[in-house]
Amino acid sequence: MILAMNSSFVDPSLQFESQLKIIESSFKNVFSIPSLEKVRELGNSEHEKEDLESLYQNILNIYEDTLLILVSKDLYKLQILKEMAMWMNDDSSYLQERVIVIISRVLSFASRKVRGHASVDAPCLGVLAAELSLLCCHNDLSITQQASLGLHHLLCIAKHQNGDTEKNKSTKNEKHGNYCLLSPSSDTEFLPKFLQRDRTKIAQNVGKTLTPSLLTDFTWSLLMTLSSPNYVTAFKASTILKLTLEYYAHKVTMVSKIVDAIYKKLRENSSHVMRHAMLRVITLLTRTSPKKVIFQLMDYPVPADNTLILMWHAAGSESSVAPHVLKTILLILKGKPGKMDDSLLERRRFSLDTTNMMPVAASQALCTLLPVCSYKKAVAQFFPQLLMALMVQLFYISDLRQMAEDMPFYAQDALRVLLNCSGLQQVDIALKKKNCWNEFSEELLKHHGIYLIAKTLSDYNFPQFPETLHYLYKLSVEGPRRSEESVITVIFLTELLNNFFKDPFPEEFLVLFRNWVNDSNSTVSKLSLQKIANMAPVINEIENVCSLLICILDAFFSKDKTVIIRALFTLRKLLGKLDKVTYSSLCTRIASSYCPLMDHSNEGIRSTAIRHFGELLRDMNQYTWMLSDVVLGGLVPLILFLEDTEKSVVKACKHTLAICASELNWSMSYLLKDEYYNFELVVLNLCNNLLVSHENYITDLISDTLGFLRSSRIYLRKASIILIGYLAKLGGHLLLRDEIEVMLEAIDRVVRDEDPMIRELAEITHNIFKEIDHRLTSSNVKQTFRRLFHFIYVKKLKPLYYYNWPNNLASSPVKMKETKDYKEGLIDENYDYVVVKNERSTSGLKNFPEEE
Repeated sequence: MILAMNSSFVDPSLQFESQLKIIESSFKNVFSIPSLEKVRELGNSEHEKEDLESLYQNILNIYEDTLLILVSKDLYKLQILKEMAMWMNDDSSYLQERVIVIISRVLSFASRKVRGHASVDAPCLGVLAAELSLLCCHNDLSITQQASLGLHHLLCIAKHQNGDTEKNKSTKNEKHGNYCLLSPSSDTEFLPKFLQRDRTKIAQNVGKTLTPSLLTDFTWSLLMTLSSPNYVTAFKASTILKLTLEYYAHKVTMVSKIVDAIYKKLRENSSHVMRHAMLRVITLLTRTSPKKVIFQLMDYPVPADNTLILMWHAAGSESSVAPHVLKTILLILKGKPGKMDDSLLERRRFSLDTTNMMPVAASQALCTLLPVCSYKKAVAQFFPQLLMALMVQLFYISDLRQMAEDMPFYAQDALRVLLNCSGLQQVDIALKKKNCWNEFSEELLKHHGIYLIAKTLSDYNFPQFPETLHYLYKLSVEGPRRSEESVITVIFLTELLNNFFKDPFPEEFLVLFRNWVNDSNSTVSKLSLQKIANMAPVINEIENVCSLLICILDAFFSKDKTVIIRALFTLRKLLGKLDKVTYSSLCTRIASSYCPLMDHSNEGIRSTAIRHFGELLRDMNQYTWMLSDVVLGGLVPLILFLEDTEKSVVKACKHTLAICASELNWSMSYLLKDEYYNFELVVLNLCNNLLVSHENYITDLISDTLGFLRSSRIYLRKASIILIGYLAKLGGHLLLRDEIEVMLEAIDRVVRDEDPMIRELAEITHNIFKEIDHRLTSSNVKQTFRRLFHFIYVKKLKPLYYYNWPNNLASSPVKMKETKDYKEGLIDENYDYVVVKNERSTSGLKNFPEEE
């Protein structure tokens, strides 16, 4: 039946299962037969005894021949031998010697068969080798002899499993005179004796010959045997297993699975008789695969139980792999607790937890590993990395503890252990006195906690300073990091530099702060700007100071308002100490950078930029000729924001306009006094000054003002419509027809504004442009003549809107000044103010007849 199935068209896997079931039942029948001596005693005569003996031998031969035929067709069927060895060990009633003889003979046949093959497929060899290895140490010498012979043949087969690579290695060994245990067939008689009861030789030969996958099966099988109720067998398995891993642990795969199996066994039975052997397996695997072992040990629930702590001790008992263990833990500490990284997710083969708590487990593991004597040298080597990684974890855990108060704070414990293991006990005591550790529990004090650690280390002149500084520099230039890491790095590095270097910093460190000014993390930007501001007294000693100032200017474009404010004040502080030669080379660019901020949505930024713009003009009063273009380019927001609803912005505008007027020799400071201030009078005066000194800028100013007509702020729309009207009235002769059409279209939209006062003001401005358009001629000659006429004969403007006009203009300093100018012939006779005595209209405008 077995052989018939072998020739059938049944699926090979189903075929093998059916054959195996029949063989198993045959096995129970065949090997339960009493010994030959007892069978012979059943015969009454010598002839019957001979017949019984013949029957006995035929039964065994048929069973053996069946196996030989199966294996001759397919070496995969060697799987049956593995099952036979396991059946034999499960029930001691089966005669082991007879079983092992048949297994040995079949393996001998198979080893001769594979000699002509380049490679074979026999995946069961690892488990079968484990069973035979145990039998090689059997108390019965006859079983030991057969098992060692069978193991020898199995290893010969396994050599072919390796393919040409292993053949080449064997040949190479023979050429160099190295003794090869398995190569010559003539050594068949010697080798089995060599393997008998010598566990060291068994482990060496098996480890050397089996492929990684087969050796993993071998290891796994012996590991499972450690839980055998037969202590003698378990002890043999532990000895062979430890000896094998001592030399060939690097070939074992599925390390994580093995570690997990040990954890489960020890957790089920903490007093396991083979506990020491299992922990030794952890140690040996850590030697060659520290990363796999540590990742698996960190993948269990937090906090760790006693079993896991024992396994940590086992993994940390080898000083030779201490650096590799710490490197792996540092890799885990890069993760953020509660957040699963994709790279870590791939490694979590046995965990169903969706959150990443491995960094918390790693912190607890450090509390166990760092005090170990064998780790003293490695701890000193990795002090900076451990210090920074644990401080980052302090940040993360502090955030998690806001949501879950029972979250363990192992990062803090590990950091204190690190300090004490590194000879910094006094630092730990000082930090405790400063209440440093409690500050990490408060959201607003975490940054101060980092500062305290850095400051205290510096105060005690910690000997690890050089390597810590080097690591921080490397960390700073390596590339993208999480925002928390960046903040900690900046704080820590700044404090170390403050204590060990005098300003200015060495150029390589100053470059870091210059780069951090425009970091994506606003906290990092502000910290770096703060440090740069503190270097104002030595600003002139810094190399490449221009690039530093330009970096600060780039921060004006930040999306974070607080960064812009900090950049404004930092720049102003540096400019106050900067030498005038360098200042003058950058003043135009700096002044231009203020202009966009004058229209910022944040009133604090607006007022600060406007005021600093004025301070720059005052600083550079000797270089007014360089800044005239920038000043005129910034006039529009300076004028319009005089109507700002924020008093700080209005004051800043008046302050800066007064400086601008002084630098441009315009007499208008008296108009900016609060008690006599009127927006339209300021605009009127400014336009008349423009007409006299900077007529060519009028069209540019009109273009700049048009952009404010669409503002969502009502006061800006009012102010811009008034300013455009005066500029158009003043420079209408400079406008082209296409420009006027664009402006009319823009004003048409404002005429329909929802605010009635804006509509009324827009109507006046619209009429001004209509009048300009009406006067405009297509004749180039006439247009040129008109422009020449305006250049020669300048007529100043009269008021157009009477917007919020003062009731008693005649008695004001404004009127007195204009009267004085009229008498001195400075104003054309047609230029006059109309004193209005009637009440104001509800819209804030005066109603004047056209003839007036």
